[in-house]
Amino acid sequence: MSSRVGSGAASGADTDRSPVSDADVCVVGAGPAGALVASRLAARGRRVVVLEAGPRFEFADRPQQMERSIGPVDDRGDIWGMGGDRDAYASTGDRFYPLNANRVKGVGGTTLHWQGMVYRLHEKDFEMDSRYGLADDWPIGYDDLRLYYAEAEQELGVSGADDNPFGPPREEPYPLPAFPPSHSDSIFAEACEDLEIATHSAPNARNSEPADGRNACVGYGTCQPVCPSGAKYDATVHVERAEEAGARVIDRAPVQRLAHDASGERLEAAVYATPDGVERRQEADAFVLAAGGVEIPRLLLLSESTKHPDGLANRSGAVGRYFTEHLFAGAGGTIDRETRQNHVGFVTSESQQFYDHEEPTPGSVKLEFLNYAGPSPVEMALTGDAFGDELLADLREAYGNHLAVGALVEQLPRWENRITLDDSRTDDHGNPVPEIRWSVGDHARRTIERANEIQVAILEALDAEIEWVVGPEDTGPVAHHMGTTRMGTDPDESVVDPALRTHDLENCWIASSSVFVTGGALNPTLTIAALALKGAEHVDEWL
Repeated sequence: MSSRVGSGAASGADTDRSPVSDADVCVVGAGPAGALVASRLAARGRRVVVLEAGPRFEFADRPQQMERSIGPVDDRGDIWGMGGDRDAYASTGDRFYPLNANRVKGVGGTTLHWQGMVYRLHEKDFEMDSRYGLADDWPIGYDDLRLYYAEAEQELGVSGADDNPFGPPREEPYPLPAFPPSHSDSIFAEACEDLEIATHSAPNARNSEPADGRNACVGYGTCQPVCPSGAKYDATVHVERAEEAGARVIDRAPVQRLAHDASGERLEAAVYATPDGVERRQEADAFVLAAGGVEIPRLLLLSESTKHPDGLANRSGAVGRYFTEHLFAGAGGTIDRETRQNHVGFVTSESQQFYDHEEPTPGSVKLEFLNYAGPSPVEMALTGDAFGDELLADLREAYGNHLAVGALVEQLPRWENRITLDDSRTDDHGNPVPEIRWSVGDHARRTIERANEIQVAILEALDAEIEWVVGPEDTGPVAHHMGTTRMGTDPDESVVDPALRTHDLENCWIASSSVFVTGGALNPTLTIAALALKGAEHVDEWL
């Protein structure tokens, strides 16, 4: 097992958190985008400092975190220390938004607890207005990201196969072979063949074999919320590379506001707090905001000034607007066959057959054949009251014959879905907390209904007893924060340009899913990584 960032790294109040002098670039956020930007620019000789709001986590603590995650007491959201005044927020939209269950603050960011699925957006995702008259087109297309996608797959170490007949065009093979279909995948494949639904492998940012100094996946099954082996990629990989190349990463340094020069056209410093209660200024020639789709707009709004009374980079009024998610649709039940549920903690087979569509609505659906349906015997044993033979009988009765089909469903960006500031409540530094206003929309509802029809048909083809369906009324977000600082060519309609630089600030770039114009129905991390690599190139050229 390789050493990883966090092993032996100090994170206490006595750690030196003083600013870096003569910094070329200040990166805000040490998640996947920030880590890739820092690694790339440091490798090119740039003097880079990264400011991360959360702590470093010890890699050696992950087995204990795994044990806590499957125990009967701890909430999974507590595994990475989320909650309290630091992470307070408000949710005031039509649907409650569980923000702290969907993010991690710390070195590595949300990749510390993600499932690890990585996809290229389809060509149609960049052309929603041109093709369907819906939403807006991106100012860049699939071909503009094609080389960056290939590079991102190499950087993240993606395991996959070229067996998806519905995916966008690609030339390069995946770095690692795909994970084989699970036992339950083979069961689903039988039904899908009868229904003429094509299945194929799912690309994962986890090692199917040892590579890049990391182990092969050993199947702990706790990918969410923690991978104890390190086989699943997380951004500490690139944080470590950035530090080896000379970058400095300062943890527990939440940026309070961004300060600009007298003209209001150029950032001068990121003002950050330290655990000792002192505020410090990190000056740099260039700034890259990589703190995610909630904290980036919040920081821009908190940085209002006489020159920017509505917040930084907000001439368009779009900062915080168009907050977009993917929706979950699913169905599950039991069959009279062994399914070996929970032997694999991530998706190994899927179908994108219902992704590209001719009519505007219903929209895109990505089907996932879930390997983690039904109860886990470990969790049953830890949370139940039975012992001995009684417990064994309970496990035999409840475990081993569950199946479920999930789906990611497209949501169109909506002006009214937004991140703003809640002035009625403050965080641990006295700043207004983020307020989330989020609703689903008719397009997503109709797409969820279509996903449910397909899912129920598959289960019925297996003579399954369907026990639950997640439809339009009980759907929820799948932890993909997109929009809020959208990309565009018109400064009156967007926040950043196609080079990811803000229209209003000449030395500020944003590397995040917050720049997405639309989100399709595919997990966004590979696109985040591709954009981060693209943004790093633009910053380096500007410097």
